[in-house]
Amino acid sequence: MTDKIPSGSKILDRMLNGGYEKDIITTIYGPAASGKTVLCMLCSINIARNNKKVIYVDTENNFSVERLKQVAKYDYNKILGNMIFLRPISFEEQKNDFNKLRSIVDNSVGLIVVDTIGVLYRLEIGKNENIYNVNKELGAQISYLNEIARKKHIPILITNQVYADFKERNKVNIVGGDLLKYSSKCMLELQITPQKNRKCIIRKHRALEEGKNIIYKIVEGGILGTKEKGFKLF
Repeated sequence: MTDKIPSGSKILDRMLNGGYEKDIITTIYGPAASGKTVLCMLCSINIARNNKKVIYVDTENNFSVERLKQVAKYDYNKILGNMIFLRPISFEEQKNDFNKLRSIVDNSVGLIVVDTIGVLYRLEIGKNENIYNVNKELGAQISYLNEIARKKHIPILITNQVYADFKERNKVNIVGGDLLKYSSKCMLELQITPQKNRKCIIRKHRALEEGKNIIYKIVEGGILGTKEKGFKLF
């Protein structure tokens, strides 16, 4: 049994030494339009193409079937047939969905995607005065996902939002903070470069060097590796 699944991109697989690890949560975070959903889609296509089910929790209605057709022109119907979409519209619904997954996920499932983990959490923070309880609930939701990854050996791919730190302008903060940092064994930060390409940086990994990165651009068929002055393409 392999310990990794291909990411759906050769250059990303090279950086990750084979792909995403199976028994952990991998978090991909970055600003809006940095390409988080594209990376989730590429991995989902690869898994579904190999006759495994993909459970895709789409909290922002970001998944575009038209975009899928661009990337997987010839077999998108097969891929869609192997994808199960969950679209919670509240923090409570998200919690219930994650809890249900613990009992219904089986060996037919090859990947679980949560895109994104933080949006409903932020909405809940905005309307709930008891921040401690909201954070406690987020911790419970993440523990459900961790349990699935560890016990059922199914990779969990999470995207997350970032926000600015007004005291430290160059610091990048992720929504959910330490809860996500501690629970994710792999963390990938996406940036938009001055040339409008994308940079993917390993910020945390059990076996690979932190800071290792690739530069790529988003194209109709997915992503394409490139080089820019001052950056190294691994």
